[in-house]
Amino acid sequence: MTDLKLADISFGGIPVHRQLSAHSRDLARRVVDELAGQLPAYSALPSEELRNEITRVAYQCIQGFAEVLRTGELPGREQLALIRESAAHRAEEGLVLDSVISAYHLGAQVVLDTLSPMVGPKDVQGILTLNRVLMQYLQRVTAAGVGGYFQERQAAFGVEHFAQQALLDALLAGSPTQEAADRAGIRLPARFVVLSLSVGAHLEERTPGVDPVVAGRRKLRRLRMELERHVPGTVLSALSVDGGLALLPVPSGPAGERATASAGDVPEAVADWADGVLGHMTRGSGAAITAGIVIAAPDGVRDGARLAGEVRKVAQASGRPPGLYRLADVLLEYQLTRPGPALTQLSSLLAPLAGKPELLETLRAYLSGGMDRRSTAERLSVHPNTLDYRLRRITALTGLDATRPADLARVHAALTAYDAHENL
Repeated sequence: MTDLKLADISFGGIPVHRQLSAHSRDLARRVVDELAGQLPAYSALPSEELRNEITRVAYQCIQGFAEVLRTGELPGREQLALIRESAAHRAEEGLVLDSVISAYHLGAQVVLDTLSPMVGPKDVQGILTLNRVLMQYLQRVTAAGVGGYFQERQAAFGVEHFAQQALLDALLAGSPTQEAADRAGIRLPARFVVLSLSVGAHLEERTPGVDPVVAGRRKLRRLRMELERHVPGTVLSALSVDGGLALLPVPSGPAGERATASAGDVPEAVADWADGVLGHMTRGSGAAITAGIVIAAPDGVRDGARLAGEVRKVAQASGRPPGLYRLADVLLEYQLTRPGPALTQLSSLLAPLAGKPELLETLRAYLSGGMDRRSTAERLSVHPNTLDYRLRRITALTGLDATRPADLARVHAALTAYDAHENL
């Protein structure tokens, strides 16, 4: 700073830096009283901490500002080390950042309130200069506090993240989990909602000129944010921009009362709750999401994750729209797609259609449209006669007639098996 008149700022005939130095201990106690009275996060701190560490930091800040007025020099990084250390302690204790920042501003307000009664009509220039310097000092203090706070939070997050991933790995491996849960500080729920997720691309990921990596990371951040916002308790997840796995504690209350340890049995209330969470994730991320859901006890997460993934893949392979799917929603398709000689033979029934996408598309549209000739033609944007021709071609090539009720079951099964063979 180059303002050499700071030391001359006086109210009531006494230089401000001297007033602050002489009364800094009393001011520090007043600051702490204000913190405890106005900020719930500080009122919840142990009284010993308020009297000692917090008061000491307030005292150092007041003395630091008095020194700025005396010397005309703002504090450097080393002088602000105490602020960084104190903010790191608050982060470690779990105080939110807005409370920490508010504490600095409350301290500055106490200083101004103390000096205000001494200000006279001739002190206008002095109070303006004092306010300007106080804002500059507060800017330095706030920057140091934010830096210390986030340095601690990043370190803590790294430890927490590592411990949570170790717990997730143990659950997926079917290994003993209690020790990993203790290290992560997590009380294992009786049951997890296991979600296998497939996440589509956000529009920005396909927009020319937009970095798809950055757009994908933004999408991923929103996915995680919505999970944390709408799921009580700790979510264990392994997510990428394309999807992944998430373990959600089964909610307490009506949604979780009927949840059982049977992975394939997902009660309606739990499914509705999970579907709501998925809706928030879809809207927040701006991407289509398909999910398979099962319920599993901690020792059944490995098998539950496998089943959830299979349910999701079956839903996708059978042409289902994005959404949440239980085993009960895809029972027939699931059973028809189990590996074995039957799957191979069923799939081979439609092998003659390989390389003829227009015929496969026609067959899918005709079946999903309830075998309605006119609506299927409209959906495919073709003349009804063209639809009839394609259906006759399918019959000629495969021997299966989708227009005959007697053949419908085999046609459905063959198409399901064919898609499974191609996509699973």
